[in-house]
Amino acid sequence: MRIAVTGAGGFCGGAVARRAAAGGADVVCLGRRPGPVGEHRRWEATREAPDLAGVDVVLHLAAAVGDGGDEEAFRAVNVDGTRRLLEAAAGRPVVWVSSASVYRPGPYAAPVREDHPTDRQRTAYGRTKAAGERLALAAGAVVLRPRAVYGEGDPHLLPRLRRVVRAGRAWLPGPDVPLSLTAVGNLASACVAAWQWPPGAYNIADATPYGRDAAVRAVLGVPVRHVPVALARAAAVASRTLTPYAIDQVTDGLVLDIGRARARGWVPAEGLRTS
Repeated sequence: MRIAVTGAGGFCGGAVARRAAAGGADVVCLGRRPGPVGEHRRWEATREAPDLAGVDVVLHLAAAVGDGGDEEAFRAVNVDGTRRLLEAAAGRPVVWVSSASVYRPGPYAAPVREDHPTDRQRTAYGRTKAAGERLALAAGAVVLRPRAVYGEGDPHLLPRLRRVVRAGRAWLPGPDVPLSLTAVGNLASACVAAWQWPPGAYNIADATPYGRDAAVRAVLGVPVRHVPVALARAAAVASRTLTPYAIDQVTDGLVLDIGRARARGWVPAEGLRTS
């Protein structure tokens, strides 16, 4: 089995490439930078089609990510790059890694299933990931929707959380809420299994949701204190250390229902120790 992993030079793509190689696959890493294993084929998603010669399965993790930025730059990768990839895949199984950011913003009264609306996103990232996954779903791909992927080498979630630490405490907006997180190992195990699943969208997260405050204490190792949400938003605008979207992420209480992926036999084996 020869598996192509796009974005294998990044945090999530690298974890997926290593998992695929550990399972015995020949891995082709597609992207600007080499991946941690296998063959490297350079791919500039904004300009060209990927070289998928000899590839059996495609796991697509290359993406433009971030809370802010130029919408057209996000679209060039997350939408136009997706279109090029799907055309090149030409009937091969494709697993397209999306994000829970495609879901309509909360707050949420119950766990979110895959049929929750995917509109009204507040960021260019969310809007372009939603547009890209519509292309993937129309092409018969399996779409995975993880939330807040974390793990060793995480370049996004942990640095964002560290911005709320002052004087040895994590200052979080509003009351404690439940939320889903996704260990990068759980995302990797889902990716290497999902090419055999029926096409469609699947939520991917750790086995059980966490209390926000307990998760932050476990990750940062500092006590948690609360501040009013309105004050946190005003401070974020003034200091530019956090975006409104980042505040939404820790106040909206988004818990993913992962029953659909579990029904395919997937088991999320990793998680945080919060006690």
